[in-house]
Amino acid sequence: MEGSIQEYAKIGIVHFMAYPACGGGDGPVLESVEALAKDPLFEVIEVTRINDAALRKQVRSIAEGISVELCFGAQPILLGGGLDLNHPENDERIKAIEAVKHGIDQAQELGAKGVAVLSGKISPDKNAAMARLVDSLRQLGNYAGDKGLPLVLETFDQVPYGKNCLIGSTTDAVTISEEVRKDCPNFGIMLDLSHLPLQAERPEDAIHAAGNHLVHAHMGNCAMDDPNHPAYGDNHPRFGAPGTRNDVPELAEYLRVLLDTGYLDKQNRRVLSFEVKPMAGEASEEIVEESKRKLDEAWKRV
Repeated sequence: MEGSIQEYAKIGIVHFMAYPACGGGDGPVLESVEALAKDPLFEVIEVTRINDAALRKQVRSIAEGISVELCFGAQPILLGGGLDLNHPENDERIKAIEAVKHGIDQAQELGAKGVAVLSGKISPDKNAAMARLVDSLRQLGNYAGDKGLPLVLETFDQVPYGKNCLIGSTTDAVTISEEVRKDCPNFGIMLDLSHLPLQAERPEDAIHAAGNHLVHAHMGNCAMDDPNHPAYGDNHPRFGAPGTRNDVPELAEYLRVLLDTGYLDKQNRRVLSFEVKPMAGEASEEIVEESKRKLDEAWKRV
C-alpha cells in the first residue's frame, strides 16, 4: 500500500497489555506511558485505572504535552474483579456497573477520549442475559455521555480456555449495539484481530457484520492449538510467535478489509491499536518494536 498507515488511522497501543505490571493500577505507569508517548508512531495510548490520583494528573500532563490521545480500558477492572455486566443477580450486576462508573470518572480525570468494556460470562439464559447487558450498557453509556465520553463494547471469545464471554460473536455485538444506540448514540463495538480466531470468525466476515457499529479496532495474536502453550487462550502473544495464529499475512488481511470497508480512512482516521503482551522472558520494549515492524511489513502487502 502506498503511503503511511498513519495517513489512514491513529496508531495506538494498549499500555496495560504491553506493560502487564500496570494492569492493576500500580507498577511502572509513569515511565512506561512516557516512553510510549515519545514514540512518534503512537498517537493513542490505551490505559486503565491508575490508583494514585497524583499519578493520573502526571499521565494526563504527559499525554497533553506530547499531543497523544488517551483512551480508557475498563476491561481489567471487570476481569480483575470478577465482575459481570450481565450477571443474573442484580446486586452483582450493580457492583459491576458501579466499578465501571469509577473507571469512567478516572477516564474523565485523564482527559481520555473514550471508555471500553466487555460483557460478562456466557449464560444459558442468553436472551435474558443480553437484555441485562443492554440495561447495564445504557446506564454506563448515559453516565459516560454526560461526561462527553463514548462507550465501546469489545467482542471476546466463548471458549472455556479464554474469556468465555456472552459477547461473543460480532452479530450478537451488533444486536446489542443497535439496542444501546437507541438511548446512547455515542456507543459502538470494538473488534480485535487477537480474538477473531478464538471467536471462529474471519476478519472479512466480522468486519462486514460490524458495519458502522465498528468504532475501534485492535491488532494482536492468540494461541489456541496447544493447551501447553505459554500464551494459550486470550493472552495476546507477539505476532508470529511459534504455535500462534496471527502473523504478517493475517494482519495484512485484517488491514485490507478495514481499508476496503472504510474503517481506515484518510478523512476520518480512527483508532487502530496494538494489543500485545510479553511472554515469560520477553521484554515489553522488544515486543513493541517487533509489533511495529510487523505492521510495516503487513501494510506493504495491503
